[in-house]
Amino acid sequence: MQNINEKIKPFLARHRELNTELSDPNVVKDIKRYRTLSQEFAQIESVVTAYNNYTQTAQKLSSAEEYAKSEEDTELKALAQEEIAELNQSLEQQEQALKLLLIPPDPLAGKNIIMEIRAGTGGEEAGLFAADLYRMYTRYAENMGWQYELIDVNESEIGGFREVIFSITGHGVYGKLRYESGAHRVQRIPVTESNGRLQTSAATVAVLPEAEETDIEIRKEDLRIDTYRASGAGGQHINKTDSAVRITHIPTGVVVAMQDSRSQIKNREKAMSILRSRLFEAENEKKNKERSDSRKGQVGSGDRSERIRTYNFPQSRVTDHRINLTLYKLDQVMNGDLTEVVDALTLADAADFE
Repeated sequence: MQNINEKIKPFLARHRELNTELSDPNVVKDIKRYRTLSQEFAQIESVVTAYNNYTQTAQKLSSAEEYAKSEEDTELKALAQEEIAELNQSLEQQEQALKLLLIPPDPLAGKNIIMEIRAGTGGEEAGLFAADLYRMYTRYAENMGWQYELIDVNESEIGGFREVIFSITGHGVYGKLRYESGAHRVQRIPVTESNGRLQTSAATVAVLPEAEETDIEIRKEDLRIDTYRASGAGGQHINKTDSAVRITHIPTGVVVAMQDSRSQIKNREKAMSILRSRLFEAENEKKNKERSDSRKGQVGSGDRSERIRTYNFPQSRVTDHRINLTLYKLDQVMNGDLTEVVDALTLADAADFE
């Protein structure tokens, strides 16, 4: 608790300052400044409220423990012990929630994302797993009140995804999902396996903060843009127009191809959006690598080749290898219940800076 008391001091001081400023008639008259200060006050108020609730619970726990020590009546002592157990559980939950609120905000945390999922080793089963991951993340987005939009998908013959690219927009999306980048492994008996043998397959996930034009400069002369006729299903239209677009960023060699839409303009816009985000991610990866030299690196680099998590269906187990977290609630996780995993990763990453 001492560590929390030290970390909360700047929040309490700023809370008092904002209270005074927002009571100043001159500030109230300045609508723009008043709005900015009010937004900051609302954010800090949530931290202060959580801290007050935490200290109240700690005080109740201390009183209950003192009472249990002094009480001689067996029944009353037993009741006090029950209350102590409940307060301990509540205090632990409040402490974790408060620690999350005290983590310094990442400047990119509020950004929307583009997520790319690709089937890895495992053939058709890997494609089915990639589709399962897409469903997991979109369910999580729904649970969080976020919006998602499919950008591009390459389906396999039995309904899996060789590759799927989609966007998720909402409050704090990148801050929550940034740790999902890496290699995800699944262990289960595939529907295509007639002998009932367990198989290990994989898919890679890349989480890109959605970059605005102001976030990264891309010069026109650094781009090569090719148009061509889209392939695959699409009827007669697809064979008659050059609607597909391939954009190559010459200095880095990054290539983005898009043929999802029948409109060449829309395909070009989508391809540019993905290109910006990939280049923006690469730039941030360099900064993170420099910063990570002085860190414990428990959560990892976010490199998509790094194996980060295993989903074991026979055991109903999910294991995140970066923080040694194991949960026996695979069905809930695959249905989008990622809160426990996301919170644990966020706390572990914040601990790297302590």
